[in-house]
Amino acid sequence: MGGTKIEVLVINELGKEFFRRRIETPQNNYDATLNAIAELIACAEQHVNQECSIGICTPGSLSPATDLLRNSNSICLNEKPFKIDLETLIGRKTRITNDANCFALSEATDGAASFGSIVFGVIIGTGTGGGIVVDKKVLLGKNAISGEWGHNPLPWPDENELGLTTCWCGQQGCIETFLSGPGLENEYRRVTKNSISAQEVVQLALNNDTQAEEVLCKYEQRMAKSLAHIINIIDPDIIVLGGGMSNVKRIYENVPKLWEKWIFSDVVNTELVAPKYGDSSGVRGAAWLWDH
Repeated sequence: MGGTKIEVLVINELGKEFFRRRIETPQNNYDATLNAIAELIACAEQHVNQECSIGICTPGSLSPATDLLRNSNSICLNEKPFKIDLETLIGRKTRITNDANCFALSEATDGAASFGSIVFGVIIGTGTGGGIVVDKKVLLGKNAISGEWGHNPLPWPDENELGLTTCWCGQQGCIETFLSGPGLENEYRRVTKNSISAQEVVQLALNNDTQAEEVLCKYEQRMAKSLAHIINIIDPDIIVLGGGMSNVKRIYENVPKLWEKWIFSDVVNTELVAPKYGDSSGVRGAAWLWDH
């Protein structure tokens, strides 16, 4: 599920795809969203002529206290018993987790991080989310917030970064406000007083624009610090990036050169890799929820 699209995918235990369909998400309509999902499930099962296990990748997560969906950018889903209502509608159990967890699970199962035991998956796009997978199982956590990397403060900030940003969550200095696509755009605006897209900033840097290069170098340093913090805590084999900013190829070479400064070890073997499935990883990870 996403704010603009809903996608259904059927795969087998080897990851082979048998059916895929994508539709627009009904806007600001909870019941219509539930019905759209139910119709996609029915269509998929009719196509493969069998009943399937159902995994759901959602924006936001289920509260372990109330079973209500929370923190979704699809606002109409928040504070609703989404899982219960969907299971009632389709007449069977589902497994549900958030998009960052599904992304990490997909890439850890048969994607770019499939050879790793401990995998940290990061989505850096409009927002900044994270998911942790250990031995191909999502680490959910007692409060169902494991991997919520983007809403920790930027580590080791310099004096110019302190108090620089305010996040939608109400806190100051969250990693998301620096490393999301809008975060890069805001930094370029602070430096140049001009407003352009994140993609345009990257392209200007590729064309040797001095100010864009300065902004992108600062972005890479902030990512290195932020990922070093994760390496110090969970020591993953692999970190895999997703979302729009994961398409910036220079990140994979530059960030590992920078992060050693903040990692509490004499050797750093953690790999930083691009995703295999990209924006298809969410729906693949939802499917894998039943096998892992």
